[in-house]
Amino acid sequence: MELRNILQAFGLAAGDFSIDRISAGYINHTYKLTNGISYVLQRLNKQVFKQPDAVAGNIRTAASYLAQHHPDYLFLSPVRTRAGQEMMYDDEGFPWRLFPYINNTITVNKVETEQEAFNAASGFARLTKKLAGADTSLFHATIERFHDLTWRLEQFEEALLKTSAERKEKAAAAIAIAQRYIYLVDHYRAQVAGGALKLRIMHNDTKINNILFDATTRKDVCVIDLDTLMPGYFIYDLGDMIRTFVSPVDEEVKDPSQIRLRQNIYDAVVKGYLSEMNNILTEEEKMSIEFSGQMMTYIMGLRMLTDFLNGDIYYQTTYPGQNLVRAANQLRLLELLT
Repeated sequence: MELRNILQAFGLAAGDFSIDRISAGYINHTYKLTNGISYVLQRLNKQVFKQPDAVAGNIRTAASYLAQHHPDYLFLSPVRTRAGQEMMYDDEGFPWRLFPYINNTITVNKVETEQEAFNAASGFARLTKKLAGADTSLFHATIERFHDLTWRLEQFEEALLKTSAERKEKAAAAIAIAQRYIYLVDHYRAQVAGGALKLRIMHNDTKINNILFDATTRKDVCVIDLDTLMPGYFIYDLGDMIRTFVSPVDEEVKDPSQIRLRQNIYDAVVKGYLSEMNNILTEEEKMSIEFSGQMMTYIMGLRMLTDFLNGDIYYQTTYPGQNLVRAANQLRLLELLT
């Protein structure tokens, strides 16, 4: 279905806008519509988000709660179609959403300064804090067992049994490192089973480019990409920020020696997160701050290594062995975090 037909459903004419594809992000197709009033149009990936109504429902529930309890908090809700719907489905069954574009804002793809790390961490934490009183039972999983470390280990062990001898040999070094850190899974299980972690509404995908910054002041403006807004534990959000913020290079570099732990960025992330969540987290939860970065780095290392062993069926790759490179970099960062 052409974009003009999608836009018509929202009462807009394609000819009234300059339409540009936004390339950041690997999951959804996103476009910026520019005119006097600008929008962001996005096609949700139905292969990843198999229950798009759950995505829409969670955003709607959060928006309703925030409007009632924190009306001054900026929360991006989708623009409804002319029929009053939050999504428009195309002929292939893909759901499309339209969001208002916030002027004078930017996204960044790499953390450069302590202030960026602090502002992003406080911004993500503020969302969780504002939703602290919401009923978690009203929110539903948009990706089942997304950050369940126990399940990710099970997937890894199953892949080990089924992979080819060639892939297993190529990944031997990474497999050995991954197996050395299985004790983190035991700790995760104990934390969850013992009730040390409280179920909260989390963003669950706290990469730096999932928050908008003021283009002038570089202060955080609002959180975006709310498709994984659902119940989870604080270690998911804080841990993923540590995982993705602290190294000066990402998991795509082919030389693992470039992976480093910038302690000043690590400290800024934790400080920024606690600037909002210090009085919300329990003392028992605070004891898991260090574990959070270890856990989320390990889970991503396992997922990337599992995908390599399975024949690269989940993450997009542009060259053979790319998922193994990604996994090796995550495991190298894990070594630095432990």
